[in-house]
Amino acid sequence: MKKETELKLLRKIEALEKEIKEIKGENKEQIPTYQYSKIRDIDLDEIVNISQKLNRTKFNKWFINDINISNKDESFLLELLEQEENYISLYNEETLKMRFLSPLLRRINFKTDHFQDFYNEKIIYKTDKFILNGEVDFVISTGLRRASIPYFFIQEFKRSEEYGNPRPQLLAELISAVELNGWKQIKGAYIIGENWNFVILEKLDKDKYQYFISRTFNSTVLENLKEIFKNLLFVKNEIIKKLGSKSH
Repeated sequence: MKKETELKLLRKIEALEKEIKEIKGENKEQIPTYQYSKIRDIDLDEIVNISQKLNRTKFNKWFINDINISNKDESFLLELLEQEENYISLYNEETLKMRFLSPLLRRINFKTDHFQDFYNEKIIYKTDKFILNGEVDFVISTGLRRASIPYFFIQEFKRSEEYGNPRPQLLAELISAVELNGWKQIKGAYIIGENWNFVILEKLDKDKYQYFISRTFNSTVLENLKEIFKNLLFVKNEIIKKLGSKSH
């Protein structure tokens, strides 16, 4: 009799604990969270409908532009290559950033009165099915202390794909940005050692996207580096125009 009473009491306690957990929301399934720096293609395929499309003409407006590189800028790029071209593929992530990428990006000078470049900025995008968050390597965004409206991303300053694939990481960042901004399209780029690829992501429907990848630009080749420089200048000018049109 005593054992039965104890058993009933134990069940009541268990039921009460379960009820308390439900009230607190502890029994609800946790929403899966994915870090930008670790997300893989298989993860993206599980949470969204995303597909790559083969259409290089998507980049015509971006790459075929009337931007001219000044003699000073061309001399800067030539000198940068003379100093670094033999080492770019050998550098670790931090050295690649400081020795090659930082001088290049500073030469573009993305800092204006309305937007600037941010590094290791934390961005989070939440839905009822998944969360994307973490620090992004490089983003051009409005804001002063924190990124507000992200326009363009560069991911990931890695030496080679053995250190992680930067493409799905970039795509996760672009998805977060189009959703947070309420846009249909956004641009970005990813870097593996000396190789640059530019990306355009388009939102088609709820949790449905398509993306396009450019040809590879080898930054150790002067003509390619000049094209990279022009492509980044185009992005800067495009953001200036977008923000200028909003002010009217």
